[in-house]
Amino acid sequence: MAATAQRIVLASRPAAEPAAENFRLEQVPVPAPGAGEILLRTLWLSLDPYMRGRMSDAPSYAAPVAIDGVMEGGTVSEVVASNNPDYKVGDIVLGRSGWQTHEVANGKGLRKLDPKAAPVSYALGILGMPGMTAYFGLKEIGKPQEGETLVVAAASGAVGSVVGQIAKIRGARVVGIAGGKEKGQFVTEELGFDACIDHRAPDFAERLKEACPKGIDVYFENVGGKVFETVFPLLNSFARVPVCGLIAQYNTIEGISETNWVPQLMRGILTKHMTVRGFIVSAFYPRFGEFAGEVVEWVKSSKLKYREDVIEGLENAPRGLIGLLRGENFGKRLVRVG
Repeated sequence: MAATAQRIVLASRPAAEPAAENFRLEQVPVPAPGAGEILLRTLWLSLDPYMRGRMSDAPSYAAPVAIDGVMEGGTVSEVVASNNPDYKVGDIVLGRSGWQTHEVANGKGLRKLDPKAAPVSYALGILGMPGMTAYFGLKEIGKPQEGETLVVAAASGAVGSVVGQIAKIRGARVVGIAGGKEKGQFVTEELGFDACIDHRAPDFAERLKEACPKGIDVYFENVGGKVFETVFPLLNSFARVPVCGLIAQYNTIEGISETNWVPQLMRGILTKHMTVRGFIVSAFYPRFGEFAGEVVEWVKSSKLKYREDVIEGLENAPRGLIGLLRGENFGKRLVRVG
């Protein structure tokens, strides 16, 4: 076993977009498990947009990462030493070890994974938090009906790609929004969306309107910003808008706004009888079995397809997160640590 572990801590809080200097890579001794504890070696680290919020100390639904604290994140790890009868060396577990190669844990909050059932990295993506976000955001809020039009932003990403595919299973017409020709082709040709519009195109608004001739019944919000402003006029009466992310706004300096959108937004919600509901997927964690019961079978039968975007090495996690927030990822972004 290695005598030295690595961890990445939050060195400073970013004012806007995170930069390399906001992180610090440290070398520390590998910790030893005590009575009832286990030592975990990280294999996979999930990179997700919510991590930008954890770097800020602004009020939020979760506590921020402390300065000099290990960056937070979901992980898949191997048990490499155990003083806990519930875990043996070699077990693979899903947990939240964060941005570090090793962690001592007491076993609580971990879930054992079966490497024979699916690639263990899937537990951080389509069979984990992003998949649950798509599944419950649609089931509880979006509720796409057969023949309706659903639009989803960040359509090639970990959440958006699953949203569109589940909506197709439910019989909806699905239009994705993504950045660039390659992502658009993947969304339509591989995932089976009916159309995908490039938000970088100068005629984005016109092309989106053409792709949604009957308006938009469900808009699954992952992005916010200019994309939402373009979608909003196309929303039909009784449209449903699950809001799970606002990645275009995460790096915005607080207090700066180009326009006051509140009056127009509120008028639209009122006159079109819209449902706009934000949600945090952790509220649905107790219903994991319900999610897994359907989605695991869809993955096995190839009804749901999935793409991973892998960064090699813990030391490259900061670069990976910065790129994710810029929209550079193509699929679910992960760091292969072990």
